[in-house]
Amino acid sequence: MELSVKLPVFEGPLDLLLHLIDKNKIDIYDIPIVMITDQYLEYVQQMPQEDLNLMSEFMVMAATLLDIKCRMLLPKEVNEEGEEEDPRAELVARLLEYKMYKYMSFELRDRMDEAQQQLYHEGQMPKEVAEYKAPVDTEHLLDDMTLQKLHEIFKDVIKRQENKKDPIRSNFGKIRKEEVSLTDKLDYVKVYARNHGHFTFRSLLHAQSSKTQVIVTFLAILELMKAGEITLKQEETFGEIYIDVNTKEEHTHDDSAAGSSN
Repeated sequence: MELSVKLPVFEGPLDLLLHLIDKNKIDIYDIPIVMITDQYLEYVQQMPQEDLNLMSEFMVMAATLLDIKCRMLLPKEVNEEGEEEDPRAELVARLLEYKMYKYMSFELRDRMDEAQQQLYHEGQMPKEVAEYKAPVDTEHLLDDMTLQKLHEIFKDVIKRQENKKDPIRSNFGKIRKEEVSLTDKLDYVKVYARNHGHFTFRSLLHAQSSKTQVIVTFLAILELMKAGEITLKQEETFGEIYIDVNTKEEHTHDDSAAGSSN
């Protein structure tokens, strides 16, 4: 018959070390590192090894204990102030910190258990009492009020209202959408062309008041070119573009020539 050994479960390597220290009634500030290391390794060897993450934590602590054990056998190191350094000091500090947090968790758990045993009920104040408001004595409120104080309050209120305004955006006017009709622009360009006869494309665009006006004017020029009512000429690359108005005879001749060619 096999002998089954049930090991206590510890939350981590520090929890196991505290258990060994309490079990052996050891002073935490003077840990016999050889004995504690042997007992710790004995426990680790008996642990189930299915959980590798848990085992890795215990193995790291085992390596730390072995390192401290080796350093205890060597001559003690001396710090800058001439004092001997204890290789166990860092481990002791970690154990004390863990012990403090562990006791705090026990305290919080006890308080939670006590809170579950307490019951509270809502207050039962009559509706009339809850809605009651003490009357305001206006004469008492205005006892020390003078015209000077009223004037200061008024200036303070006005100043707060002015501070709420954006000093930049508040000076902007309303932005309204400019409605530009292609039909109206076609009529405008026809009248402009009839009055000038021969003119430059630049002079026509300079007469426009906005970017939208320029764009629609350009579209109107394209429409009139397509209809054969105007002709564009450019003598050199990037040079001035000249616009000439076609007469009705030229327009009719162009249309007849186009029909005969077809």
